[in-house]
Amino acid sequence: MFVLELGSSCPLMAASASHFYPPLVSRKVRQFLPFYLPEHCGSTRRFARCGVLLPFSRQSANQLMEMHFRPISAIAEVAARRESMVPPYNVLITGSTKGIGYALAKEFLKSGDNVLICSRSEERVNSAVQGLRNEFGEHRVWGTTCDVSKGQDVKNLVSFSQEKMQYIDIWINNAGSNAYSYKPLAEASDEDLLEVVSTNTLGLMLCCREAIKMMVKQPRGGHIFNMDGAGSDGRPTPRFAAYGATKRSVVHLTKSLQAELQMQDLKNVLVHNLSPGMVTTDLLMSGATTKQAKFFINILAEPAELVAEYLVPNIRSIPSNGAQKPTYIRFLTGVKAYSQIFSRIAFGARRNRYLLED
Repeated sequence: MFVLELGSSCPLMAASASHFYPPLVSRKVRQFLPFYLPEHCGSTRRFARCGVLLPFSRQSANQLMEMHFRPISAIAEVAARRESMVPPYNVLITGSTKGIGYALAKEFLKSGDNVLICSRSEERVNSAVQGLRNEFGEHRVWGTTCDVSKGQDVKNLVSFSQEKMQYIDIWINNAGSNAYSYKPLAEASDEDLLEVVSTNTLGLMLCCREAIKMMVKQPRGGHIFNMDGAGSDGRPTPRFAAYGATKRSVVHLTKSLQAELQMQDLKNVLVHNLSPGMVTTDLLMSGATTKQAKFFINILAEPAELVAEYLVPNIRSIPSNGAQKPTYIRFLTGVKAYSQIFSRIAFGARRNRYLLED
């Protein structure tokens, strides 16, 4: 007899003990896809503080393994044929016709990579592509329109990238919105809230879904980078609470995707977090209307070009080093932020860098 064991880290729903996170079979089956326990394992259950133990027969174990490992074995064959990921890289960046996305595109092109940019605005896409091609050549830059909050648009983006570049090594989910609105949540319009949530949360989910589906089939695999923002560390974001809430969800979604890929033993796709800190984009500067906002922007914010110069080499080093574990790349670390705040308070450094303070 084998023992099916759920570790203490697996949450149990008090209302229903029949739905669980993917279980582990002690010494026999490591990890497999989610399933509905009563259907496969009968009714014998024992709950303990350390987890859940579910006895079942050798035949049941073999059936479970056959059922759940068949799709994984096919994926493992792809992973076994994985090619080394060497530069130049094919890079896709969402929300990349301006701001930090555009600066990242330029840095990747400077490094010799190929880049695909996208945006909801056809006019901005055409202008950005032309500007990049004038500087880096006709055959290394592509662009297309994409509203990341629409599933079909994201699927079309994948098809376009495969048509132009065959595969994507690095996919950066940079598209985000605050609807250029800085006001208490009670004063936010339905339209603004819908734009923030549909772009930052739904759009991220759709992009991650399609990127994973594409990359798992690529012999080179792929790396996905999800861009965080204010609120991602759990600190409050007054005047743009909805934006902060969506950025907090970025960290959770990334962790969940990392766990899912590990659970399925998919080693050729990794999902990472990317943190640019405070960047002097139009989005940030449009909210610089209070004394506190001006204070922190002057102390902590940096131009998009400077941030991209730091982030891109760190992003490129991950596939270059054959990384097998996800990472969190931060431009503005806690140590850096506190040291700059201390320098301002102690020596008056960085006063009025971008904005005149009262």
